[in-house]
Amino acid sequence: MAKVEKLVCVICGREYQQEDTEYTCLSCGREGILDIRYDYEAVKKTVTRDRLRSKSDYSIWRYGDLLPLSRFDLRFYLQVGWTPIYQVERLGRYYGLKSILIKDDGRNPTASFKDRASAVGAVRALEKGSRTIACASTGNAASSLAGLSASVGLESFIFVPQKAPQAKIAQLLIFGATVILVNGTYDQAYDLSMDACEEWGWYSGNAATNPYLIEGKKTVGLEICEQLDWEPPDVAIFSVGDGCTIAGAWKGFKEFYELGLTRKLPRMVGVQAEGASPVYRSFVTGEKLETIIPDTIADSIAVGKPRNYIKALNSIRESRGTMVTVSDEEIINSIKVLGEKAGVFGEPAGVAGLAAIPKLLEEGFMDRGEVICHVVTGNGLKDIQSAMKAKGTLISVEPHIEDVREKLHQRTSQEGD
Repeated sequence: MAKVEKLVCVICGREYQQEDTEYTCLSCGREGILDIRYDYEAVKKTVTRDRLRSKSDYSIWRYGDLLPLSRFDLRFYLQVGWTPIYQVERLGRYYGLKSILIKDDGRNPTASFKDRASAVGAVRALEKGSRTIACASTGNAASSLAGLSASVGLESFIFVPQKAPQAKIAQLLIFGATVILVNGTYDQAYDLSMDACEEWGWYSGNAATNPYLIEGKKTVGLEICEQLDWEPPDVAIFSVGDGCTIAGAWKGFKEFYELGLTRKLPRMVGVQAEGASPVYRSFVTGEKLETIIPDTIADSIAVGKPRNYIKALNSIRESRGTMVTVSDEEIINSIKVLGEKAGVFGEPAGVAGLAAIPKLLEEGFMDRGEVICHVVTGNGLKDIQSAMKAKGTLISVEPHIEDVREKLHQRTSQEGD
């Protein structure tokens, strides 16, 4: 375990020791998101390229010396992390790019990026002696926390808004979670979950405000650096909901850079749906974030009151990055593009970053010769209804070859017109 030096509030700067508070700043309340800081001089002695090369554990636990956990004997057998990263030439040609990398985090145990956070959260809960964990989610964080909690015997209570996709709710039930369907928005479900944790002493698995869970998310940045032979991409693109995913990824990139393991840092791009873009608006105007009522097909980033927006904005500005919004129509089209050009099936939030590429090129933010990395944060099977909106045309035939021949001929003729 890395020695945790302190926890720092991103709003007021107040510093804490680990035993002082578990979640947020005691002065700023639930808005006071904390950042975990380590003794990096000590970390330098244990986190080296040679030592990482010698490790046979290809999961997030290979980065244990950069995680705030002490009981690694409590970690579980499900493989979280070390998801594949592909250079997809056909997709690059489609966008007119020299190089585009796709990191498919839909390959995690519960088919989403959120497993990284849930893995650390579940182990932290066990370290604290908790037997029950809870969170609120539009879907992925919920199914992730439920699945990974089930693997270590933790009881889970999950608060989800009624608009959560059925496939994600099905995962929750299969994992044995107690599902509390909230007649309201994600933001209302979040507040209710926090109230319940306080009421019954459950461990909070809400990554938006639990600083330990974001440490799990940073492993994607560490992984990308190592998988690319210590040459980070020029641009890293992430969809943004609460803001903790892009903030976590940036922390991973930054830590390896500050430890001397990489020689550059990527520019971070945050992408929000047009119908759920409060962080984008704050980025553009420079004003304090305003709460909205989200309206987008991308349920995983349908957040009207992002809790971790300050860390998200800090990561984008520190990296000389930018933010972009995309329409639901552009998101749906990107599901099809990613599938047809890369053979990767992404859910709406997982492909939102691809929809931003034409705009980023048009605005001159990135050059066509740069190395671009897009992280697909969730598998498309999570939301079949959205995927069906992006589907191709079905051909219905009678069970004989003559009809197949005729229908294919008709389609060819129509395409030629």
